[in-house]
Amino acid sequence: MANVGSDFTRRLLIDAGIQTRMRVLDIGCGSGDVTFLASELVGRGGYVLGVDREAAPLVAAEKLARERGHVNVEFAQGSFENVPPDLEPFDAVVGRRVLMYQSDTVRAVREIVRYLRPGGIVLFQEHDTTMVPVSLKPMPLHEQVQRWIKQTIEREGADIHMGFNLHNVLTQAGLAVEHVRAEAIVQTPENPHAVGAIIRAMLPRLVEHGVATEDEIEIETLQHRLDEERLSTNTTYIGDMMFGAWARK
Repeated sequence: MANVGSDFTRRLLIDAGIQTRMRVLDIGCGSGDVTFLASELVGRGGYVLGVDREAAPLVAAEKLARERGHVNVEFAQGSFENVPPDLEPFDAVVGRRVLMYQSDTVRAVREIVRYLRPGGIVLFQEHDTTMVPVSLKPMPLHEQVQRWIKQTIEREGADIHMGFNLHNVLTQAGLAVEHVRAEAIVQTPENPHAVGAIIRAMLPRLVEHGVATEDEIEIETLQHRLDEERLSTNTTYIGDMMFGAWARK
């Protein structure tokens, strides 16, 4: 299964101008997926700091960094309002699926650009459920899974339309927006997206928020059932829409 999301992120970083020798701050880094993409682009002469509120994903990120030989990255616990002090200005601030969880997104962006040099890049990738799910034939299991994801992040207080709101948020934060793009995650009968793995990772959150029970989800067979549904209906399905935008300080 191709990692469509990471491919979109990589192209976004490259097109925004992330390049060798840059200093990059990855806010809301989780276990470091975007951090490592940025690390490859800035090279050994660059530096990437991944910051996240939670300690557990940072432990996983540090382990992966050692295993993969990413010598130009570090990780620290913090937030938009509380990045580790005494840092040199960054050339770019990036984040993926993190603005959607901020109670005041404009304020959050204003806080984080304090760590950015004048003319530096601000880049965010967010998702949006406005236009999805979409298919020409009924796809009840796919639609059910999409509802599980949507209901979970809604109950967590996230903005499920953050993609469409990106331009306004960056503009209101005083930044000069250079580009906004969107790309659908398309699943054909033969080409799946790893939705089963996403639900597996989200499973504790789905159960905690009362969205579905483990018996209802049947995680061990979920991906197979999704693939069978597309094959049996011979249908193309769009379940997610990714937005990316970058701006300058």
